[in-house]
Amino acid sequence: MSTSFGAKSTTDDVLAGVDLKGKRVLVTGVSAGLGVETARALAAHGADVVGAARDLEKAEGATAVVREAAAKSGGSLQLIELDLADLASVRAAADALVADGRAFDLVIANAGVMAPPFGKTVDGFETQFGTNHLGHFVFINRIASLLKAGSRVVSLASSGHRFSDVNLEDPNFETTEYTPFGAYGRSKTANILFAVEFDRRHKDRGVRAVAVHPGGIQTELARHLDPAFIQGMIDSLNAQAAAAGADAFEWKTIPQGAATSVWAGVVAPADEVGGLYCEDCHVAELAEDASQIRAGVRSYALDPAHAQALWALSEKLVGETF
Repeated sequence: MSTSFGAKSTTDDVLAGVDLKGKRVLVTGVSAGLGVETARALAAHGADVVGAARDLEKAEGATAVVREAAAKSGGSLQLIELDLADLASVRAAADALVADGRAFDLVIANAGVMAPPFGKTVDGFETQFGTNHLGHFVFINRIASLLKAGSRVVSLASSGHRFSDVNLEDPNFETTEYTPFGAYGRSKTANILFAVEFDRRHKDRGVRAVAVHPGGIQTELARHLDPAFIQGMIDSLNAQAAAAGADAFEWKTIPQGAATSVWAGVVAPADEVGGLYCEDCHVAELAEDASQIRAGVRSYALDPAHAQALWALSEKLVGETF
């Protein structure tokens, strides 16, 4: 595997020299931030991109740069409506794609929410678990028949998975106290476990799945957070870094943040990333020290039995077996 890419690599660095003409890819969350940049980078290399978004009007404006890139490369962009917090919307979007019948080479589950006040999805699930995990769980499983041999699924997780493991006994905070980042951590751990189990189920037919952490990026994802809280987290990270003799925290640019998604989806050898968690354009190492919150992956997020248990619970919650 190439080691020439790292935390500061951009989407253009990672995809330099890559021809994606004839490749069909789907990216969720293309109305802002990482989703738009991911779609732009893939379209700029000739890919036919299907972009999913809850707010199509917003996505139309945000993806003007994607259409411009596609026009120059011979790629294309199609937008579809997808509200991950409403399983009726999820099923309708998936069913329309299946009815259309065209296969995908890559699906990037990019959309998500972070640390909102307690709330519930249309179907009654805690907002972050319901949107970040269950919405994508139903959507990707429903279009799994469109994933051709050699294709990949990239599940956007986060270093935030280290805030919390999933809670299989109380996924909707009915008996445990809700904290915004505790819930975010649960949903991001779920995103990793989904990739682990999806990969196990589909790798024999040549379809692989991988989870990625994009890095710390200033996007709309943080709209629910107090700037003072964010600065406090950065100060804490920098204190840890100073104590360890490491570099201070730096925000990534959006093209740097989207780089690991396209690297894991297109560039990295499938057998070297399948079923794993990647960050900064490499496979992350295990990190069990609770104070280690900047890099690495917790073992609970990669546990195969844990992944199967979450899958079974998810099927029960959404009332579908995949």
